[in-house]
Amino acid sequence: MDDKQILDLFFARDERAIAETEAKYGRLCHKIAANVLSSPEDQEEAVSDTYLQLWNSIPPAKPAVFISFICKIARNMALKKLEYNSAAKRCPDLLVSFSELEESLPDSQLSMYTNDTELERHINDFLKKEKGLCRAVFIRRYFFCDSIADIAKMYSFSESKIKSMLFRTRNRLRDHLKKKGVEI
Repeated sequence: MDDKQILDLFFARDERAIAETEAKYGRLCHKIAANVLSSPEDQEEAVSDTYLQLWNSIPPAKPAVFISFICKIARNMALKKLEYNSAAKRCPDLLVSFSELEESLPDSQLSMYTNDTELERHINDFLKKEKGLCRAVFIRRYFFCDSIADIAKMYSFSESKIKSMLFRTRNRLRDHLKKKGVEI
């Protein structure tokens, strides 16, 4: 079943929409949850919360790119579950992933000068200008929370090459944000 048909089921409030979404995107949602959460039970709960959020969001939302909409919700549900569990001690890889970005993004104390929508727009503009491979590696690491080892395997590079790519991309992001007037 294609995405338009699944969206039509959501708009018709047909419960088959969830089953069709699970069949088509279940593995992806589970992978995103597994990258953030260590416990299989927490992963399953995050995926279930994703489907509930989809059900509650569509309608009125009518996503132009259904897979992106699902990925964003799945990631947010997994992060909420992680925060709820105060699981920082159980997921050091995720903390490392986010701490890598600390030098490139505004401090939460300074973020009052730049709203989140503006920051998101600047980051999206930056990523659009990046080369495809650098952009893909950056998104795999910081959006999908993939490990360095998984990314290296995915692209057939060494881990040190991936680390180097990410380091350079973060530096370019920091420079881009500074040029846009964002205080880092």
